[in-house]
Amino acid sequence: MSKQQSTQLIRDYYQAFNNGDMEAFLGLLSDEVAHDINQGGRETGKAAFADFMARMNRHYREQLTDIQILVSEDGSRAAAEFVVLGEYLNTDQGLPEARGQRYRLPAGAFFEIRDNRVARISNYYNLNDWIAQVGG
Repeated sequence: MSKQQSTQLIRDYYQAFNNGDMEAFLGLLSDEVAHDINQGGRETGKAAFADFMARMNRHYREQLTDIQILVSEDGSRAAAEFVVLGEYLNTDQGLPEARGQRYRLPAGAFFEIRDNRVARISNYYNLNDWIAQVGG
């Protein structure tokens, strides 16, 4: 993919996320997508990513703003920096109790792009900052 096409792919990825359009969102991933979970392990495959997103959508309502995208010259890698505006809806296992707390969290992601799809996504944010914001 060209740099411009990869930039558009990542824009589409975040637009689908913000629209809550999980079908479009998942459609941008390779079947064997690698997902590096913040401060966690790696899951592989679109089905695992769909399960992860279903869990996230049960516990959190989020919108991403101030999205800045950087793409390598050959279009094979990308990075994004953004702000997560969220609401903690239901208590997630091992985390503080949810009471509808709102949070604002700087975050970033790294992507590998192959065959016009996201082949790897690695998300990063400061979990201690999030816990402090929700009253943990």
